[in-house]
Amino acid sequence: MKVISVNVGRPQEHEWQGLRVTTAIFKSPVHGPVAVGKLDLEGDEQADLSVHGGADKAVYLYPREHYSYWQSQLRGYPLTLGNFGENLTAEGVSEEDIHIGDHLQIGTALFTVTQPRSPCYKLGVRFGREDMTRRFYESRRFGFYLRVLREGVLQAGASVTVVEREPNGVSVADVIRLFTGDSRDRSLLSRAQQATALPREWRETLWERVEGRRGQR
Repeated sequence: MKVISVNVGRPQEHEWQGLRVTTAIFKSPVHGPVAVGKLDLEGDEQADLSVHGGADKAVYLYPREHYSYWQSQLRGYPLTLGNFGENLTAEGVSEEDIHIGDHLQIGTALFTVTQPRSPCYKLGVRFGREDMTRRFYESRRFGFYLRVLREGVLQAGASVTVVEREPNGVSVADVIRLFTGDSRDRSLLSRAQQATALPREWRETLWERVEGRRGQR
């Protein structure tokens, strides 16, 4: 597992559906060492701190393998690394294999896995497609966020090493399945509720979606 690209960006204004929107989803690859702070990478910022950024969403990682899927879905679109607003495009890293609460070392920095990305309309702004948020949701290819446990330095080519496994064993993909309704497994939901690295808002949302849907049947 390794980092293929490190991507950063600052807030920019773009027109979207007749409105001016400020977003930092437009990120570009950078070369050489990049400092990792508690809340972001050097040179990176978030536009709307009410839904982006913060300690639990300091760094966004997206698997490089998903780009092949998107190339088949978005024929003719010039995909570039960082296209999904991710800070780290990584190879060999899968939502199925990485658990909420796992500790990852990348370069000299240490991270813990906190949550999947939640699809938002800014994906539509980035791709210039009104259907992109829906497509992203339906793909279940969300990527995931990292909290910084130890500041350090990383760069493209750095290994991604799982240095500590979360014994609860709830994968990022498991959380996505509960979130989307693909799974209503109460045992899995119970384990997800015990995943302390998963933010409280996510645990509450999963509970409402699983138990709420069950009550509507």
